[in-house]
Amino acid sequence: MEGRLFTFLGSIGGHGQDWILLSHLVLTIGIVFLIARAATKRLQLVPCGTQNVMEAYISGVIAMGADTMGEANARRFLPLIGTLGLVIFVANMTGIFPGFESATANINLTLSLAIIVFAYYNYVGIKENGFVNYFKHFMGPMPVLAPLMFPIEIISHFSRIVSLSFRLFGSIRGDEMFLMVLLMLVPWFVPLAGFFMLTAFGVLQAFIFMILTYVYIAGSVMMAEEDH
Repeated sequence: MEGRLFTFLGSIGGHGQDWILLSHLVLTIGIVFLIARAATKRLQLVPCGTQNVMEAYISGVIAMGADTMGEANARRFLPLIGTLGLVIFVANMTGIFPGFESATANINLTLSLAIIVFAYYNYVGIKENGFVNYFKHFMGPMPVLAPLMFPIEIISHFSRIVSLSFRLFGSIRGDEMFLMVLLMLVPWFVPLAGFFMLTAFGVLQAFIFMILTYVYIAGSVMMAEEDH
């Protein structure tokens, strides 16, 4: 088991890192699809149950983005941000239940999500502003500063991949390791504090990932407004 706690999915395909990640990622995506199905199966004018919860979630995501890029743009990028937030939240919460692990406790998943965000906001920025104007913005307000500003901006943008991926991975993985130690030392009521911490940080990290994605996209598509 390579020092891992017992997992139900690990008992099926082994406790190797690849299988644990793949199986729990499939589980996470399956749960997300079930939530979406339950919320949209019987849409009502006056929402209730899962539909009510999901509508509140969508309204919250839009409100979050409206402060950064305006409501119109927040709605435009809602599918990406809302999906990322829901997948990350469900993955984080999976690790709370004994016998399961969080897929986001694996750097391979968090790095993949960060690369998706990085590629997407740069693609949108180039599409909205044009290739030349987009990278021209990296050169700073004065041409004389371009040789200094351009490499700094490039490094800054690539560092966002590291920031997004390691922040999420470090928080969730650290909480799981803390919980594992508590379960080994005092396997009764004391680990409840670890479960609470994992829940709180799971919600927080999903929120941070979403808001940072909104900020990065806003910075790439609103360059013309910044210039004016």
